Amino acid sequence: MKTVTPQAHEFAANFLYNDAGLQPWFACDAIIKNADGATDWRDFSLGGDRYQAQLYYQDSGIDHPGDTTPAGTPVKVETIREFRIQVRRHPEEDPLGNPDADEGGEQTANFHIAPRWPGMTATGDDGESYEIPVPDGFGEGINVAVKGSNIRFSTYAPLVRIAATALGLNPDYFTDRHPSSNIQDAERYVRLEADESGPVHARNGPIAELGHLLESDRSGYRKLVQDDTEQAGHYHTATLGPKRVREAFPDHRLPVEVKHYYGRESASMDADETLANPKVGVSYQVSRWDSTLYATDEDLTRLERELDRVLVSVLADAGLDVGPQHDTDSDDRRGAFLADAYFTPEVSERGPNPVQLDLTRLRHEQESVVIRHLSDGFSPVQWDSLETLAADGGEVSPADIAEQNDRHINSVYRALQGIDDLLDRARGEVALGSDHIAEMVLDAVQQARERTQQAVETAAKAEEAVERGLTDRMSAFVAFCAKHGIDHSGGKDARLTLRFGDHVAEASVRFRVKRAFELWIDAGRDRERFIMGHVEHDGARRQLSHYLDLGVGPLR
Repeated sequence: MKTVTPQAHEFAANFLYNDAGLQPWFACDAIIKNADGATDWRDFSLGGDRYQAQLYYQDSGIDHPGDTTPAGTPVKVETIREFRIQVRRHPEEDPLGNPDADEGGEQTANFHIAPRWPGMTATGDDGESYEIPVPDGFGEGINVAVKGSNIRFSTYAPLVRIAATALGLNPDYFTDRHPSSNIQDAERYVRLEADESGPVHARNGPIAELGHLLESDRSGYRKLVQDDTEQAGHYHTATLGPKRVREAFPDHRLPVEVKHYYGRESASMDADETLANPKVGVSYQVSRWDSTLYATDEDLTRLERELDRVLVSVLADAGLDVGPQHDTDSDDRRGAFLADAYFTPEVSERGPNPVQLDLTRLRHEQESVVIRHLSDGFSPVQWDSLETLAADGGEVSPADIAEQNDRHINSVYRALQGIDDLLDRARGEVALGSDHIAEMVLDAVQQARERTQQAVETAAKAEEAVERGLTDRMSAFVAFCAKHGIDHSGGKDARLTLRFGDHVAEASVRFRVKRAFELWIDAGRDRERFIMGHVEHDGARRQLSHYLDLGVGPLR
């Protein structure tokens, strides 16, 4: 399957080297002294791309070990310093560089070189001394703290080696990374046109659903942020620990954050400026687990694969065509994707195949449970219990429910037993099974007495669906249409019509029709009936076959 290829964004890691002991550190010190504190920019090339590197130093809090390190290595430098290799894409090649002012752009890397030896200590700003940990069996060597942006993850290791060569350092110092080298941060992203990104951060979009439907208050980690302060979709994130990730991606193991965000000042920019459009990214969250992602070639490949797969799956779940053909006259646009200085919306067979998140199914199942209970009717004690649980938002004991509502404890136990499929039980306490259930229940509780007629109509519709033989698979088709704003109509013998809002882009209509067709066929429905149906969109009426590349038949 052809899919868009995301762009590498932020990256941070610790590369450790010990084959030459402290020699790289001593060599940096010698070069800095000969260069009066900093070298000039040195040109070099890597993979056909031109870069520049500069070596400079910074003060260090590392305590001087004396004449020798604890292992006996002579230390002839008077002042303990740490060093940095700053690398930038050549200003003549960096899209945001300014060669006239000798300024680089945002395709950069910084390699912070610090010595490491067993038993080393440092003094903090508070004057207190503390030990700097060194990996077991590492001996003496250097730690290179890597930070960069807009450079492919696998490029950083050769980049520091070739940059060191340009600065007069021995490249062998930076050839073989120690097995304890590790990844601290990484993000991959795409840029979307603002008019197309709404379904990603929508109330019922994939970011919100990942935060709500894959939630458990008892175990795992989940965090949802929805900040629309500056503009709709300004900063929306869902952060998932490994356990939560595996619920959607069973073969993944890395904790991630999925985010839709705009850059600074984007709200005040003209709509035709690139930076007025948002990014959708997925980043690795090192603080969300107890394991370590090492800087091996294998783990770097896994990192890129898992980030890309989550990202493309989120975009697909939002109804976007993740493998669009060029459908505009501009090379900067491809479907919903918009090129920026570093991201080019290229489509490749080698891209990640999206996973069907199936969040619609989870939401549909939960909604079905709530609707069934609404149809059957809650007892007064169940209403009281649900209102308490929904308002509290956490774990509540049956005794608390009884006390707050002046009910007998045995009545509460019986009431809760009757709605057990709405609840999550742990340690003698109860809570609603998910935020989505809580939202629906709270809404129902608050409005039930004023909307009796609507509840009756809901029950009637549910009963009608059963009478019409609405299968689970057909329910998936109905849920998909509801999720993506498709108003579908057509009785048993009427012609099927899918109606889309005017705000839905033509490319998204095509993608959603194809997905609806797949669900229709999966439900065992008549293929010809779908093909002969209609799409109403943006004031036009077309046969569904037009969107399935089956040719356009005459309208009847």
